[in-house]
This record gives sequence, C-alpha cells and structure tokens, in this order.
Amino acid sequence: MRIEMLLGAAQQRRWHEELVRRLRDLPDCEVAVRLLSDPPSRASRRLSRLLALERLLHHLPPGGMARGRLTASTDTSSASGADIVLDLTSTPGERHWRVLYDGTPGEEAAADALRSGTLPVVTVVDTAGSVRATGRPGSETPGLLATALPDLGAGVATLVLGAITGSPFSAPLQDRTAARRPRSYAELAVRRVLGRTIRVAYRFAYRAPHWRVGWRRSTGPGSITAPALPSSGWHDLPDDGLHFYADPFPFAHEDQTVLFVEDFDHRRQRAVISAVPMGSEGPEGTPVPVLTHDVHLSYPCVLAHAGEVWMIPETSNARTIELYRSVEFPWKWERHSVLLEGVAASDATPFQHAGKWWMTATVDFGGSLSDSLCLWSAPELWGPWTPHAHNPVLVDIGSARPAGHVIPEGGRLLRPVQDCRGGYGAAMAVAEITRLDDDGFEQRVIAQYRPGDGWSGSRLHTLNFAGGIETIDGSRLSPRFRRSRS
Repeated sequence: MRIEMLLGAAQQRRWHEELVRRLRDLPDCEVAVRLLSDPPSRASRRLSRLLALERLLHHLPPGGMARGRLTASTDTSSASGADIVLDLTSTPGERHWRVLYDGTPGEEAAADALRSGTLPVVTVVDTAGSVRATGRPGSETPGLLATALPDLGAGVATLVLGAITGSPFSAPLQDRTAARRPRSYAELAVRRVLGRTIRVAYRFAYRAPHWRVGWRRSTGPGSITAPALPSSGWHDLPDDGLHFYADPFPFAHEDQTVLFVEDFDHRRQRAVISAVPMGSEGPEGTPVPVLTHDVHLSYPCVLAHAGEVWMIPETSNARTIELYRSVEFPWKWERHSVLLEGVAASDATPFQHAGKWWMTATVDFGGSLSDSLCLWSAPELWGPWTPHAHNPVLVDIGSARPAGHVIPEGGRLLRPVQDCRGGYGAAMAVAEITRLDDDGFEQRVIAQYRPGDGWSGSRLHTLNFAGGIETIDGSRLSPRFRRSRS
C-alpha cells in the first residue's frame, strides 16, 4: 500500500513525524510526504504565541507541537499514484482522506474545540466522505493547549492507523451539552498567567493532588447499577495529611473484609499498596503497606481464583502487568508471574466471560494514558495473554480507562470507567459491554457520575463493591502547615 500525506509546510509538527513512523511500521506500507505552501494564518500565529507562553509558564518542552522535520518526498504530480492520499491541512480541495475535528479539518479546528473547553470528536473520512474511524482522543491536562494538542495528535495517529487497517472502534461517549464559543487567545493568555499564579500559591499552601477514599455499607453493587450516586451514607477513610489513599478495592475473604488502597507518600512522591481490615464500625486502624516495588504502585485489583487470592497492581512505570499471589492474607504477597512486558498499561482489570479470561487496560501510545482501551484474552488468569486483533478497540477519553471491577449483573457486564474529558479524575461513568469476542468490542454508557452528586469533592475516580462495602474515591484539601494526626 502506498500512502501520501499532505501537510502545510509551515504547520507540520513532531507528532506528524510519529504518524509517519507508525504508518511505515505497517506491513508493506510505503509513505510519502508532500509539503504544501500554506503560510500560517492569523489564528495560527496567535496559537503559536499562546503555546510559547504556556511552555514558559509551566516549563514544558515543545514536544509534539515542535516544528516537524519532515521533508517533501514527492512532487505535486504524484498523488494519482497513491492508494490513499491523507490530507492533514485545513485547505479545501480535492477529495482525499481527511481528519476532522468536530466535523472540521485542520489544527485550528482542534484548537478551537480546546479553546471552548471541550475535547473534539475526531473522525477519519475517506474520499467518499464515509467515516472510517471515530474516537475522542484526550489529555490528562486539557486546559493547556501545549499538552492537549500533542496528546490529541497521538490519538489521531492511532485512529488513522485503525482507519487504514480496517480496525473497528467502539463509539465514544457523546457530549450532551451545547457547544460553547471559543475563548479568544488574548483571554486565554490572561487566564494562563493568573492560573499559574494561583497554582503556585495553591501548591505552596496545600499538598496536591490529595485523594481521599470513601466507603459505605451496601448489600449489593449499589451505585454501579444505579442511575446516580447515593446521597448519604459515605464515610471517609482518615489520613494523616502526609499520605493520601486512592484506588480502593474491598475484598472479602474467610469472613473478613479488607480494603486495599494506593498509599501515596507526599514526601517520597511514590505509592505502595496498603491494606486495612474493615469491621462493623469501619476501618480497624490505619492502612498498612503490604506490597512494594521499585516503581510507583496503584490500582490494587484483587480477586479470587482457583482457591487463592490474587492481585494485579498497576506497574505501568515498569512497562509490565504483573500478577501477585497472597501467601499470608492480606499482609504478605509474592510475585507469581509477569503477564505482559513492554507495555505501559494503566489499571489492568481481569474478568471472566464466555469461557475465557479477559483483561482491559488503557495503553500509552505516545499521548494520553487514559484514552486508548486495549484488550487481552487468556485461557487462565496467569496466561498466556493474547492481545486483541483490533487493539486499541476504543479511543475515548470519556469512557476508556477502567475504574473498578467489571460486574456481571442480570446477564450484563457492567464496566466502571473514568470520564477524563474535564481532566484526570474529573468524573466517572458505567458502561455496559454489549459485544466482547475475538473479532470486536462494543460498549454503551448507561450512567454518568460527577463529584457532588452524592459524593463531595472535586474529583471522582474509582467505584468498587465487595463484602458488604462499597468504595469510592475523590479529592480533598491537605494543608501543608498543619500538625499531622497520629
């Protein structure tokens, strides 16, 4: 297959280079580049100035928005020899394959969406205008164009590859709010300066981020199958201000319910997995470390299988997915095996369906850690694990990243997911898996939860149930200048 990519000579970016590299890695794929004389518009120049300001204020490298180094490899007469001409400019012209941001081509359309406070739905259309791929790539920091635009570009590259290879993508979560007017670049510049000042002051006075875990008694899956979070009954898991707790996973074993959490030490800037027994009145003491690693640990996904208790914590910084076995529940664990290597996977969540094991996780393809959902299957929990033929099966910052155990309920598979359209940890949703097999994956979101809807705070992140305990997490203020509680 021969692909020709059209770029504006003055608007090419480093993420375009990565797209070319990924295309050339496809079997029997030849990629040529045609650079068009496309002088920067007034809006493009304003965008460049805002990007420079953001990089200065936040000490950011140019990254994927740096000027690209691609050189023209074809002349204007060679387009007819290509199997696919991919036009990444905003200039109207011949019918080619295009990338559209909320229906409009070009980088300025992507920037307009971000300036209005939304992440655009990206579609890849062919010469007939038929949609070949759709998704909502995202960023954990959508409020900064210097990070959001290159993250968006990495997601665009994933969608383009899927469109060209014919991989199906599950549909992204749709916005129900009306589009807002994009803020002017001048207004954004003022906001960036003020925001940076406020952020510095906030970090001087408070430890950030500071997550908090909530729990309540429940006789069933509760919020996972409800249209809204319960408005009462939540209790905080206390912390001393120097640690925060997040990613709660309760687990019932031999008439005892234990709560496992990510235990982050602000002084070390690294987390371990800790556990605390849950009694009739709540936590019996303070969470105690039960699993450490050379890298940051989080998301202690605990489950029972084959008469034993297992845990898959997130070890994305080691680029592994690792399986641990309990040898003295809940205090002592040993590594059983490395399930996958060479993959930066977030929040791996295994479950059984149709006679085999499945595992979901979002994978880093150079942009967001939360928008590209991948699947693996295996005959047993310990493997061997085989990647799905169409990975990633979903590109959506609003519903890709796991947020807790997959729950079988009334013949359905319900999957708590993170909704990061407003930033990391901004909200949650519950998706019903409507198709899961070796050839495809589909889901539909059936409930959405936001902070304040029964759970106070500014974030909402993980939802789990076990042993008569339902757990959730969010955020709270943690003043630096207070005496820590013992």
